[in-house]
Amino acid sequence: MVLALVVCGLGACTHLNSVPESAPGNTHFAARVETTSTGLSLNGNPWWPSGFNAYQLGTDWAVNTGCGAEVDLDDYFAKLPPRALTRFNLYASFAVNKHTGGLDFGPLDAVFAAAKRHGQMVLPVLTGSSGDCENGVFKDRSWYAGGWLTTRAIGGMTYADWMSIAVRRWAAETSVAGWELVGEPETSTCSASGCDLSGRTCGSGAAQVLRDFLDSAGRRLRDIDRGHPVFAGFTGGDQCGTAGTDMDLVAQSPQIDVLDYHDYRNDEGVPPAGSDLSARIALAHRLGKPIVVNELGIRAGACRSTAARATELRIRFSDIRRAGVAGALLWAFVPDPRNDQCTYDIGYDDPAWRVVAGAIV
Repeated sequence: MVLALVVCGLGACTHLNSVPESAPGNTHFAARVETTSTGLSLNGNPWWPSGFNAYQLGTDWAVNTGCGAEVDLDDYFAKLPPRALTRFNLYASFAVNKHTGGLDFGPLDAVFAAAKRHGQMVLPVLTGSSGDCENGVFKDRSWYAGGWLTTRAIGGMTYADWMSIAVRRWAAETSVAGWELVGEPETSTCSASGCDLSGRTCGSGAAQVLRDFLDSAGRRLRDIDRGHPVFAGFTGGDQCGTAGTDMDLVAQSPQIDVLDYHDYRNDEGVPPAGSDLSARIALAHRLGKPIVVNELGIRAGACRSTAARATELRIRFSDIRRAGVAGALLWAFVPDPRNDQCTYDIGYDDPAWRVVAGAIV
């Protein structure tokens, strides 16, 4: 069956490209990436992906409000080693023309086109919890409990609208490795003082709210595209809804195929409270799902040389791979690294690129 969709927002209507709906009942993913109980495969061969988070790839200052610096897409994808993976923001905000308010897919289409030209794989993230690079509004418990279906944001679209638009438009792209529903989901409740970390609380039943969201949103996505795995986007620490054993309930969602962990540590190599990678790996193996470290960040610049960071990254990659992680992506590529500051920035000339190239299988 071929599905077509017409979307109207802020006075502009757009006819979306139709793509075939995936056949129901598939037991294996029809696209290039498949999952096993402990890992991933690409084109039928074992795949331990590495690469970068490059959240700003869809930024085009002539068209959208953007987020971060513009990137020369051909320069970026051409520099990647073969079989790399890039995680990027496929947010509704990048698809709204800042001049007209209507939908303009040009900047995002360009990302997929460049990835295809260079034979590279991408992992699109459909929205983020923080509101960064979107409307700046934190997604709290009420959003996961139903606001994703009713709350209209940038472009006059709900999250459900945007998910349907995006997946229908780009599901047929050969560069798509999978989909991430929400980056770092968290079912916290904001207080009168605001939604920053100090103002958020975690009520009872938070894990069930997140599980219900993943089940429902995941089913909607699979109704459109059964060909690609769905990545969880979890931070992996003590966030509301996934702290401790709450993760067991949420990670069991049948709509989640790949679990996530975000690996950030202090200068002594100690992760934040509640961030226990070994426990998350053990859970993933019990559930028969692979787990990837989709954000791994070590600061460099004014505080540490990029060469020293590359050495630490090489050790970290070796350790997590040996522990059972199925892939790792660095946070974060930027075309204009702030070398005079202590940041996670990784530019074109950073030796971290060699670490990535050596890690990919």
